[in-house]
Amino acid sequence: MSYQHILVPVDGSDISLAAFRQAASIAKAFGSRLTAISLLAVDPFSGVDFYYVSPIMKDYFIEAQAKAEETLNHLSAIGAEYGVAVETQIVKGEVSAEGIINTAEELKIDLIVMGSHGRKGIQKFFLGSFAQDVLGNTELPVLIVKK
Repeated sequence: MSYQHILVPVDGSDISLAAFRQAASIAKAFGSRLTAISLLAVDPFSGVDFYYVSPIMKDYFIEAQAKAEETLNHLSAIGAEYGVAVETQIVKGEVSAEGIINTAEELKIDLIVMGSHGRKGIQKFFLGSFAQDVLGNTELPVLIVKK
């Protein structure tokens, strides 16, 4: 099977970087398009100009946007090392499995590659498993990178 368009959601962690490298390797082997996304939470109070009411929150969202852009630019440089062009996108909304799945559907992705932090026990209970949520809610192939 050949993959035409691969999606990699990243959060700046080492494991998401490892997932990106795996995806870049696959993209190079198959001549696939590669898109890296960063999910960015949107302020639930934006309808009331919350950004202007709370300078702390405004600064937080500006910093989060800048960090996402920095991460995606870094991945573009890594993609160039693999000889792969990387499309990047910041997906604003709720940081959730649905954000990844909806983006995958919009972009007509045929493989999602993502990292898993491998949380177990009580951590998994409280924090959930983002990768598991994606895997359980899409029919697309999902490659989970653990290290």
